[in-house]
Amino acid sequence: MGTGKDTKKGMTIGVSRRRTRAVLVLLALLAIGAMIDAAHLWRQERWNALIVAGPVAGDGKDGPAELHFAQAFAAAASGAHEQALQRYRPLQGDSALGQAARYNSANLLLRQALVVRAGAQPGQAIALIELAKEMYRDVLRDEPQHWAARYNLERAQRLLPDPDEALDAAPPESPRDAERAATTMRGYSPGLP
Repeated sequence: MGTGKDTKKGMTIGVSRRRTRAVLVLLALLAIGAMIDAAHLWRQERWNALIVAGPVAGDGKDGPAELHFAQAFAAAASGAHEQALQRYRPLQGDSALGQAARYNSANLLLRQALVVRAGAQPGQAIALIELAKEMYRDVLRDEPQHWAARYNLERAQRLLPDPDEALDAAPPESPRDAERAATTMRGYSPGLP
């Protein structure tokens, strides 16, 4: 039979093995977590490289819609407004992403209109403002509580009011010296029986 010393030594070895296994399992889990994080980081870097590279050659339909939206946003930020508008256009049919694409397109059109309006031919800004107002209205039809679109539509309305609004805004004032009707003049009797 074994002595108490041998049993104690066996228990110590068993505890030591369990601790070693637990540490190895923990290290393996940490390594797996690090590999998953590295894969996510690599994927994000790949998407960022595609965004910075801009549209790829071909029909422009490759890649997810989010990539095209990010490329359009990057083009707008760099000042390539026409390219950004072209990238936003195919996205406008999508639901949530389409809402954002319409809103961003309207903002770009309104900015272009302000630049054109300050230039030599301000009348050319009318079409851009009208397009921006229509896009803001499209956004508000789908999402009436989109306050940024509502605010920007109001700003566009101030730049170029709708024809109906201009007529309803203020009734035409009559001149002060206009002839008054006979029934409102003092001291005149129409000669009733």
